[in-house]
Amino acid sequence: MRYARLLEEVWNIDSVVAEDGAALLPSELELQALWFAGAMGRDFVTADGKAVRVVQFGEWNRGAGPDFHHAVVAVDGVEHAGALELDPHVADWENHGHATNPDYRNVVLHVSFARGESEYFIRNDEHRAIPQVVVPEAIWQDAVALPRRAVAMAVPGRCVTPLRLMEEAAVRSLLQEAAEHRARGKARSFLMTADVHGRDEALFQSLAVTLGYRSNSLAMRLLAQRCPLRMMREAGDAVEAILFGVAGFLTQDMHEQATGETRDYLRSLWDEWWKWRGNFVSTRPLPWVMRAQRPANHPHRRVAALAILATQWTGFRRVALARPFSSKRVLEYLENLRHPFWNGHLTLAAAPTASPVALFGKSHGVELIANHLGPLAMQEDAMFSYESFVRITSTTRNEKLRRCAIRLFGSEQAAAPWLKSIAHQQALLQIYQDFCLEDTSDCQRCPFPEQLAQWTPWLTPKPLLL
Repeated sequence: MRYARLLEEVWNIDSVVAEDGAALLPSELELQALWFAGAMGRDFVTADGKAVRVVQFGEWNRGAGPDFHHAVVAVDGVEHAGALELDPHVADWENHGHATNPDYRNVVLHVSFARGESEYFIRNDEHRAIPQVVVPEAIWQDAVALPRRAVAMAVPGRCVTPLRLMEEAAVRSLLQEAAEHRARGKARSFLMTADVHGRDEALFQSLAVTLGYRSNSLAMRLLAQRCPLRMMREAGDAVEAILFGVAGFLTQDMHEQATGETRDYLRSLWDEWWKWRGNFVSTRPLPWVMRAQRPANHPHRRVAALAILATQWTGFRRVALARPFSSKRVLEYLENLRHPFWNGHLTLAAAPTASPVALFGKSHGVELIANHLGPLAMQEDAMFSYESFVRITSTTRNEKLRRCAIRLFGSEQAAAPWLKSIAHQQALLQIYQDFCLEDTSDCQRCPFPEQLAQWTPWLTPKPLLL
């Protein structure tokens, strides 16, 4: 809790961060995904001061019209069932013509994220007033974890010297606080989604986000939301076909252009997908990023892994949410996943590989534990403490973690003792997010270096190494 108090104290200092205007909103699609995941909560206040509780988030509309159907909202305790429309700006209701469109007649709540200076009255084509909620910036920023700056330069910062002077016990104490602070936030995010959709759907979405890695985490989250687990568990042998079809990776003639086992596999997918595709009509394609992707991280393989785990859900859930939690059992389960096509192919179009390729590599398994399963276990499992979390190691270092190491410790070599454990990695990422990315002075006015002097235990300074 000391780390949380430090954050509150630091960012209450008016002179620290220069005002640079309101933070930029993420895309409408990302806002919708976060909203539907429950990441912003379910209790709000309307523009005219009425209490709103989202009782049921509804079903995502894949076609024209309001964003979510079959929603239920309680306004001052009175429940209203209908559609829900979500727009980035409150003015979008008028700008997009919703006020005169009969398709929006049954909207019971309009949600937006930016108000502007003008006052807006949300009404449908019958001139009925619709309750409007403008989600406060602090809430959606917390949900999206959107820093004031997109990147920080990979150069040593002013905190290098005080961190070098601190005794190991002090650094260890700081990193534990930061890691536990981050874990509480991640566990809270999981439980908020579970509150809306249930624990299985929350785990399914967490799995999809992990598989999406950085570039495709949004696309994979959207895929999991458009193809909820409850539907996949009822789809039988069609799970792979549905996920690949909704992802936009199947066309009618793909199998005719392929050869060998790829042709057979694609034909089997299409034979199932054409039966289901009428249930998944969408005017909004998923925002896949294909460029600069390592073959093993290609979206085709990520969707395949999600499909395979959906078909083996009972076994995966048993180890993922087991109490007591065992990271070893989770990693063993994921590393042993097998598929007759995907263990020998990198994409739907690639030639067979010379040797078998793991469907869910150890690095992705560790990511799932670090960002989702571990934090949740720390919250719920008395036998899985921070000490258990810190014992889980990782040899993977992505570019963001390298920037953290250089910014805080001066170099990867200097930070090496703190890059082995996933708990310490999570701590560094949290400090980097809370300070390096929030500071707009390029480190010059960041208060973190001075705050380190107040962190205890503060023992005898070590000599500087010149």
